[in-house]
Amino acid sequence: MTFRSLSTKMYLPDLDHQILKLWKEKDVFKRSIESKSVDDNYIFYDGPPFATGLPHYGHLVASTLKDIVPRYWTMRGKRVERRFGWDTHGLPIEMLVEKKLGLSGPTSIQEYGVANFNEACRANVLTYTEEWEQVVTRLGRWVDFDNDYKTMDPTFMESVWWVFKQLWDKDLVYQDFRVMPFSWRLSTSLSNFEANSNYKDVQDPAITIKMPLVESDDVLLIWTTTPWTLPSNLAIAVGTDIDYVRAQKPEDDTVYIVAEALAKKVLGKKVQILETIKGSDLVGKQYKPLFPYFEERRSEGAFHVISSGHVTTSDGTGLVHMAPDFGEDDFNACRAKGINILQSVDDEGNFTSSVTDYAGRNIKEADPDIIKALKEAGRMFRHDTIQHAYPYCERSDTPLIYRAVPARFIRVEQIRDRMVEHNKSIHWVPGAVGHKRFGNWIADARDWNVSRNRFWGTPLPIWKCTNGDCSHEQCFGSIAELEAAAGESVTDLHPHKIEHLKVACPVCGGHAHRIPDVFDCWFESGSMPYAQLHYPFENKELFESGFPAQFIAEGLDQTRGWFYTLLILSTALFDRPPFQNVIVNGMVLAEDGSKMSKSKQNYPPPQEVIEEMGADALRAYLINSPIVRAEPLRFQKEGVRDIIRTTLLPLINSWSFFTMYANVDGWTPQSGLNVDGQFVQAQTISDRSELDRWLISILQSLVAEVNTQMEGYYLYKVVPAVLSFIDHLTNWYIRRSRRRFWGSVNMDTAQDKADAYQTLYDCLVDFSKVLAPVLPFLSEGIYQHLVVEMGVAKEGEDSVHLCDYPTVNQAYINERLESQIALAREVVSLGRALREKHKLKTRQPLAAVTIVHHDEQVRTDLQAQSHLIEEELNVKGVRLEASDAELTTVSFQANFKTLGRRCGKQMRDVAKAITEFSREQWTTLQSGQSVDVLGFDITEADVIVRRAARGDVVIETQGAMLVALDTELTPELIQEGVVRECIRTIQQFRKDSGLEISDRIHLQLSTTDTDVLAALNAFSAKIGEEVLAKQIDVESKDPVGTVADINGVSLGLQLL
Repeated sequence: MTFRSLSTKMYLPDLDHQILKLWKEKDVFKRSIESKSVDDNYIFYDGPPFATGLPHYGHLVASTLKDIVPRYWTMRGKRVERRFGWDTHGLPIEMLVEKKLGLSGPTSIQEYGVANFNEACRANVLTYTEEWEQVVTRLGRWVDFDNDYKTMDPTFMESVWWVFKQLWDKDLVYQDFRVMPFSWRLSTSLSNFEANSNYKDVQDPAITIKMPLVESDDVLLIWTTTPWTLPSNLAIAVGTDIDYVRAQKPEDDTVYIVAEALAKKVLGKKVQILETIKGSDLVGKQYKPLFPYFEERRSEGAFHVISSGHVTTSDGTGLVHMAPDFGEDDFNACRAKGINILQSVDDEGNFTSSVTDYAGRNIKEADPDIIKALKEAGRMFRHDTIQHAYPYCERSDTPLIYRAVPARFIRVEQIRDRMVEHNKSIHWVPGAVGHKRFGNWIADARDWNVSRNRFWGTPLPIWKCTNGDCSHEQCFGSIAELEAAAGESVTDLHPHKIEHLKVACPVCGGHAHRIPDVFDCWFESGSMPYAQLHYPFENKELFESGFPAQFIAEGLDQTRGWFYTLLILSTALFDRPPFQNVIVNGMVLAEDGSKMSKSKQNYPPPQEVIEEMGADALRAYLINSPIVRAEPLRFQKEGVRDIIRTTLLPLINSWSFFTMYANVDGWTPQSGLNVDGQFVQAQTISDRSELDRWLISILQSLVAEVNTQMEGYYLYKVVPAVLSFIDHLTNWYIRRSRRRFWGSVNMDTAQDKADAYQTLYDCLVDFSKVLAPVLPFLSEGIYQHLVVEMGVAKEGEDSVHLCDYPTVNQAYINERLESQIALAREVVSLGRALREKHKLKTRQPLAAVTIVHHDEQVRTDLQAQSHLIEEELNVKGVRLEASDAELTTVSFQANFKTLGRRCGKQMRDVAKAITEFSREQWTTLQSGQSVDVLGFDITEADVIVRRAARGDVVIETQGAMLVALDTELTPELIQEGVVRECIRTIQQFRKDSGLEISDRIHLQLSTTDTDVLAALNAFSAKIGEEVLAKQIDVESKDPVGTVADINGVSLGLQLL
């Protein structure tokens, strides 16, 4: 049996589709769960997205995180069930249906019929579920769509009722008015988080209004950018300790009252100050209202000057117009004085009948007429225009208002301290998100408005007595409770299905009806841990044994969304955190840093990228980016392509390289290496070559590192380690092992070849398991090809994702060897940089490399790898020195970045002293000690050293390492350089001629250059060995056949 041949030009999307088909045919996802014990569950919560639009890159980032971690823990032996969820209620679907039905706002919905509207929402809410399943599956994410949960399922809604009833019984629910961000287009309040997500720069009127006092002719001046709030003015606020003035303008006898600090700004530079008074002197004074609509409220304290701590002199006049319906500070200050709200604007942003002149009109549309009326009444002092940032409704793109709304609140402030404590026990990645951003947010948490005046949602299970003298409220926590009270069977909890149900009031015996509100959909998603299992009505033991969850993941925006509501409810219900570990990802932006926008078409569609470059490439790009550290990512399609070029293709080439040569030499994992009918197996690892032992050690170190980081949920530390191993594998191990694979098979080479094949095979197979959670397609392709197709898969392990995750074998880790090779590679990198910098051809041998390092252990390690350094840098010798005195001249400068603050005024003298340092002082610093300069302890970091090469050497430094190449060329070195150039040329000739790698050739080389002829004749045996030539004829004549350039000399190549 041989390995199936591979193409190095593998098209990754084709591989993806082959693997997707394989997973489906073998039912691998289901088997990966069912093969694990039900007693060893790993609980993962999947937050429900809206199904009213297609998934975007933000969803794909979260989906990748939600796939990597469960895959990993499944391979670690855990049973990880993954149910997809859908958020089916709320504004997204209501707006979609409104638009589809040609409706606009609650009035039109009620006219259409709430039952009809809700059923239309039900019919349309899952419009894109098939597309979601296609995209998520195509990404490689394993999640159960068949056993999904939906927030509109009766079982889910019943558990939401149960959650609310627990809070009700704990007296954590109350009703009150609160000023909230309000969308009059959607007729609903929003959270502050939602309101802050869409600010726009707009122009608004900025008007200063005259408010004459009742007891005198003095006039108070107030300022506002919302003229529509003026009909609802009920008070004017001042700061009791603020200085105010009675003042006049030139040619105006009116006495105005404004804050002293703003007098010139409001009344002009020539203002005449008559008297200075304190704000406390103004408190209690009555003024004349602008409109007559609410004059009767004067007896309740309206139309008086009141005090409030929120008044400042930063803008306006220092006297604040107070409309308690439309500002939180207004509401609180007026309530403290017994001034109640008016409710003068309805849910659709129209004035109510109480504002007679503007009744039924939209508030913003009424602004011009209100301004006109104020001018005609002589109450306008100044009319300007201001440009400022103003919040807009993100869904309807209409301006928001702040409005006092009646709502049901959860007493979050009562449990806030416990939430802070529970948050300390949660492992956040990154940590700063949880302990700073989220921690600060919950430390100032406010009571939570959980009710919404909408239609399609889970209704609040509160029935209120219709007897005005009673008004008792009762809360139901289950369908059974409601059925018992109503005497009817209930199968659907949506508002239009239970609106008709009446229950008896347990206090007065009257009738009770359900209140009209539905839940904020965030309450539903926060109830997800319980509701997805229909807890406590079903799965009681399953939930309680698995709470809190081990893992969740979502975007940074959820710190004020899902993460927050989960913590509120788990604290209120069980006084426990809802999850133990959370990964928070950042936001995906367009390439120019702007928000991704469908209308702007400023990003490539995700499906297009996946089908063009493969899911693994996209996954690797996303996970190896700032986004997994909760930082923003500017998405670049070219970045995905770079992942293929720098990471995936080198790994594929390594895989292809192995199978190609294994087939040539007849090596298989079952039999080993075939040498003329005799099979040679690999030696034990301890007996293999240093290069083999190094790769195995590197792989085991990787296994240890990846397990450590995955257990800590630090995914951003996993991918760099994986990429580093691919570099070790391709750019070091395989490159340095090529001769072992290229060479002919005989009893002299057989053992080393068998060792090399076994080492590379085992590492590719084990690495595919390490890669599996991150790159599920490519890892499966490697495993299927090398293991399953070769018939060596263990029972039940016919997929890499059914295997156990590798665990470290410490016996195979050789830290000293790893350190030696790492140092050698560092030297090689510096040496190659030197060659490139000074245009020294790689194939031109040089006499020597000198390596300078003050650390004796480093020099010892490098000495052990001197043969390797010679080969890699193409030098004849390696010299190791503790000092570079013979190679360089040095000069020293002060590092002002580290010394500036410490040395202060003495910096100049310290800097001068450092320029006079000796090599001995520098050696002292390199050893980790310090040198006293004018009383300051100077360390190595405080000194910048500059070196200049002496004689025929070139130098390169990195940290404490210095590498110098001797550039003097002897005739012998020049001749050997010519030979190496010829070998490279012949190898390319073989490839261009279409020869197989094992084909042996008879080759004629022809040239008239005597130096090249001499080199070819002197090294013909070496050339023949390198290029698999059984015979080479060197001819002194004009080049014949394919003509190549060898250092400016023409060489003819011809197959005979």
